[in-house]
Parts: sequence; C-alpha cells; structure tokens
Amino acid sequence: MDNRDQTVRPACGRESCCCRQKATPREEREQRQLQNRLKRMIGQLNGISKMLDENRYCGDILMQVAAVESALQAFGYMVLQDHLETCVVEEVQKGNTQVVDEAMELIKKLK
Repeated sequence: MDNRDQTVRPACGRESCCCRQKATPREEREQRQLQNRLKRMIGQLNGISKMLDENRYCGDILMQVAAVESALQAFGYMVLQDHLETCVVEEVQKGNTQVVDEAMELIKKLK
C-alpha cells in the first residue's frame, strides 16, 4: 500500500498537532546521514558534560559549544532542504499554499 496516497493522522490522534508525519518517507541514505549527525552531536554534548565534571577551562568548553551549535545549524538546514523539496512541494501541488507561510516561519526560526 502506498502511504503517500493516505491521509496521515498525527500520532496524538488530533487533527492539528505538533506530531505530524511526512507523507513521503526520507530516503534510507538521508535518514542514515541525519541519524549519524545527530549521534555525533549527542556525543559532543556528552563530551561537554564530561568537561564540566572535570572542571575544564571555560574557553575549551565554549569551543565545543560553538562546534555543537554549528553542527546543529547544518543539521537544521538539511532537514529544511528535505522539507522544502518534499513536504512543501507536495502540499503546494495539492493546492495548499499556506504551507509556504509555514516554511517561511521555519526559515526565520533557523537563522
């Protein structure tokens, strides 16, 4: 059965919810890339926690914070690109142009 042709109800069971799902699944390669980047960032955050426990120099901790922020920004842009290429395009093709306004708000939040 093709999930793209089905209406996907949010996991919470309500019509409007923050728990929506993509109509088109992410490609396996892209999913793996995103998961790897996320795991790397989690490792960096755990490293920062360890640095705090070890009473490491503030400048060294701040360098790691900057690295995590940069990685998170790049991660966000990858998800945004996928969103624009799939979710937004699909919704516009269905006639839902409000998704463009939503996309603009997401872009503003990422900057």
